[in-house]
Amino acid sequence: MKELKPIGVQLYSLRQAASQDFVKVLKRVADIGYVNVEPAGFWNMRPSVFKKVIDDLGLKIISSHTPWAHEPKELGQLMDIADILGLKNMVCGYRGDDFKDMDSIKRTADNTRAMMEILQRNGFQLFQHNHDFEFQRLDGRIKYDIYRELVGPGLKFEIDCFWSTSLGKEDPVEMLKMFAKDTILLHMKDGHAEQRVVGNDMVNGILERHVELMPLGTGELPIPALIEAAPEQVESVIVELDSCIIDMDTAIEQSYHYLVDNHLAKGNK
Repeated sequence: MKELKPIGVQLYSLRQAASQDFVKVLKRVADIGYVNVEPAGFWNMRPSVFKKVIDDLGLKIISSHTPWAHEPKELGQLMDIADILGLKNMVCGYRGDDFKDMDSIKRTADNTRAMMEILQRNGFQLFQHNHDFEFQRLDGRIKYDIYRELVGPGLKFEIDCFWSTSLGKEDPVEMLKMFAKDTILLHMKDGHAEQRVVGNDMVNGILERHVELMPLGTGELPIPALIEAAPEQVESVIVELDSCIIDMDTAIEQSYHYLVDNHLAKGNK
């Protein structure tokens, strides 16, 4: 039987509650049974204090979206924060315009390669988080695949399996397999996503994104098949809900139980 990966939560999901009482949120995450956390901001808490709270709760910082690598000149300060958190990895990510066309993708790849070189010299591994636009196609090819080829070897990925469907146009299992050898973390969200044409016809209509997120196991994402396809080096399956149709605290707890009770990930309870 395949070894279960520990379950984590991207704390961005709980940002509204965190803005009121971050320590209470972290205690709640530990009480539910999560093993790992992935912060995205510290809510006016010093990184060293955040690290102590996490350690005292028996949680682990598996990675962090704070610091977030944008460009080479910022990396010195970001590496200091990563050191405080006890991390040897750092995440980067981009906006839609950075993958708009081939010229944009080339510029983005150059920027990433420059950051990788600096981070590797200092003992850090760069990994990248995706949204939906990286999985659009350009001349029939997945933009992310073109980009990876331009960056060259060494870049690792945190594949967001929901966004990798490119709003319902791609098979997320096949997308995960495409990046399997370089994937070290998985983001799992669930729900429904599509692009709708608003207007009279495809030519004159406006393309509108429609995304509805739900607790894991209640949407359209083939989560068991994705867990089965996950490469061995994946360190954690991380629950992330940017928003949800139900109360977020409830959704995070339900998502935990879906993964753990169905033997899709390993929890503390």
